[in-house]
Amino acid sequence: MTISPTSDWEIAAGLTSIVGLGAAALWLAFRKRPTAEELERARRRLLVQSGRLVDGMLLDICEVDAPAEPNGAAGRMLTMLVFSYRIGGVNYECSQDITSLSDVLVPANVRAGFPCTVRYQPGNPQNSIVVAEEWTGLRLGLPQLPVFEDPDPLDLSHLRPGRG
Repeated sequence: MTISPTSDWEIAAGLTSIVGLGAAALWLAFRKRPTAEELERARRRLLVQSGRLVDGMLLDICEVDAPAEPNGAAGRMLTMLVFSYRIGGVNYECSQDITSLSDVLVPANVRAGFPCTVRYQPGNPQNSIVVAEEWTGLRLGLPQLPVFEDPDPLDLSHLRPGRG
């Protein structure tokens, strides 16, 4: 059996890779992970920047109990916005937690049954929102058609010969 002697650069490269792998493992173990609210804020930001728009309908706004937190704290009340929309012949009915968006909209002003605009992710249509920090798909009311007070009567004399 032949044992080849190791050179200094091989030892240095091995120690460097071990130190590098150890540093990466420590960073992965002790890094700050994003909270659920930060992940939701990032999801809304992504949809505002790159989401497609579609017409939808507000179905309901309701308050539900949040599940108990892992640290044993009692659940809090969540304000949920329930909406529906249709993409490619498929109907979607989704909800969005708008509890943290109280500075953007007042839940009492949201009216069920009104149309809205929904932003959705093109490759994942069930990933959708109606309200974000920088954008809202809520409408102030139903569209109003213009009212003409006294339109000019049409001249139909050329259609009825002999009548003046």
